[in-house]
Amino acid sequence: MKLSRRVQQLPSQFFASLAGKVAAAIDEGRDIINLGQGNPDQPTPAHIIWALQESAEDPATHKYSPFRGTDELKQAAAQFYKREYDVDLDPDSEIAILFGSKAGLVELPLALMNEGELMLLPDPGYPDYLSSVPLANVTYDTFALLEENNFLPDYRALTDEQKELAKLLYLNYPNNPTGAIATKEFFEETIALAQENEIGIVHDFAYGAIGFDGHQPISFLQTEGAKDVGIELYTLSKTYNMAGWRVGFAAGNKDMIEAINILQDHLFVSLFPAIQTAAAEALSGDQSCVSGLVKLYEKRRHVLIEECNRIGWEVTAPKGSFFAWLPVPAAFTSESFTDYLLKEADVAVAAGNGFGKNGEGYIRVGLLVEDNRIREAIRRIDKLQLFERKY
Repeated sequence: MKLSRRVQQLPSQFFASLAGKVAAAIDEGRDIINLGQGNPDQPTPAHIIWALQESAEDPATHKYSPFRGTDELKQAAAQFYKREYDVDLDPDSEIAILFGSKAGLVELPLALMNEGELMLLPDPGYPDYLSSVPLANVTYDTFALLEENNFLPDYRALTDEQKELAKLLYLNYPNNPTGAIATKEFFEETIALAQENEIGIVHDFAYGAIGFDGHQPISFLQTEGAKDVGIELYTLSKTYNMAGWRVGFAAGNKDMIEAINILQDHLFVSLFPAIQTAAAEALSGDQSCVSGLVKLYEKRRHVLIEECNRIGWEVTAPKGSFFAWLPVPAAFTSESFTDYLLKEADVAVAAGNGFGKNGEGYIRVGLLVEDNRIREAIRRIDKLQLFERKY
């Protein structure tokens, strides 16, 4: 049988392609330092695992979950937002449980847009935002995230037609891939744009816990009027090292939450209840694991930036997320530099153009290996004599 047109039109999976190149190099017996991945390298904290184990032994969790998730998890999510961001949320009407935030990001256009309508996406941005375009049969335009604007969009660059036609606008801060953070003033500007043009805002808050130099990233929902125009998607993957557990939630605008819930009523019967119990424990239990994780990433960030500066690679330290966005040498494109590092230095990174045309000229590096591996990766790159050493 032939694939449907929708499936045929899906973009090629950028991360799958990267993983395939790395796997092939490892199969050759090479010692690859993989800085291209976005998979947390630390284990899920023990108290969360214990909560799963205990809940999984209860026969009640072996039955179908409530379609829209357990009250326990929705209440824990609401309490989490109140504790961390002083945002009040109704667990029943302002929170939707997700199979990881990626599912929600792809579902939203299906739930809220009609065929042919326009969504606005960041460039560079998370590649999987594009997956919803053929699935929902909608159109999209991109807006540029440029270094000279601290990788925040300049809404003045949007045309009147784009503002009139757009139904959804996606944002992501702390940002993947650039490591940039949002400001209160930027979110206020975003809400004004949304109110003036009836655009729904979708804020991907996947790296919400990870800010550096004493900075806690702000939630979009902290800004006055945010719930009138949009939602925020939170995942436990990064905050609690639960990437493989596939659990997250959307919070905010009641109509957008209801749209997600209606669609998911027809797709799923929610998550395994024991995972929801463990997720509730993650959100409401001991948070020292989170502060410890942020310190670990900050230490690795310091090592990376120090080592890059040592070899003469002029880079900017990320302000949030667990990624760094590094410029490529003038003689290379993003892709050619990525291939060169893998071939000549056994170092894997992610090519910036994989995140959009404005990612050209950069690579994305993850802070997801130990300090000594980061140092070794930069030592290997130094041997290629691409930069003029400073000291």
